[in-house]
Amino acid sequence: MGENVSGTPAAPGPASDSGSTTPEGGKVLWTPDWRDVVKRLLGVAGVVLAVWLIYLFLDAFLPRWWAQVIGNAVDGSFAAGAWWGLLIGAVFTLVPVLFLAQAVLTRRSWQVRGGYLAAAVVFAVPNLLTLGIVLGTSKPAHAGERILDVDGPAFRGGSAWGAVAGGVVALVIVTMTVLYRRRGAHIKELRAQQG
Repeated sequence: MGENVSGTPAAPGPASDSGSTTPEGGKVLWTPDWRDVVKRLLGVAGVVLAVWLIYLFLDAFLPRWWAQVIGNAVDGSFAAGAWWGLLIGAVFTLVPVLFLAQAVLTRRSWQVRGGYLAAAVVFAVPNLLTLGIVLGTSKPAHAGERILDVDGPAFRGGSAWGAVAGGVVALVIVTMTVLYRRRGAHIKELRAQQG
């Protein structure tokens, strides 16, 4: 039996099935029992298995689907392929980088940062799909490449150049924003020292 803060013996408390809690320095510590640990491990294993199965399904489906979407938009035109590639590459690189900067550089709650991070991933999906076709080694990725060769010429090259341009513009915007905020904070400091 331990003693509480005032030095008197502590009364025994009821035991919990999912682990005990112990006050220590004003904080409550969680000490799980083996059943709770097994449940949590099974939950994590279930999530990992679900994500893996979804990945396998999407890996078999998405490259062909994305190549067909681009092929229908471009319709075999070299100029249209370059234009759509530049547009998609630039926009879907610029926007995710700006969202990622908001998630990393701002002082906000972790929920808001998580929201920015999720938005960055969602907006990066078109470029990730194109990258999956270009770098992929699976049969669906090769099928997507063949579709783009015939129906979407110049799309992959245009997409690469657009991604570079979008990334450069995003980095310039982020750099200017950071410098502007630092200058504002410095001016505020100087005014506080003078006043």
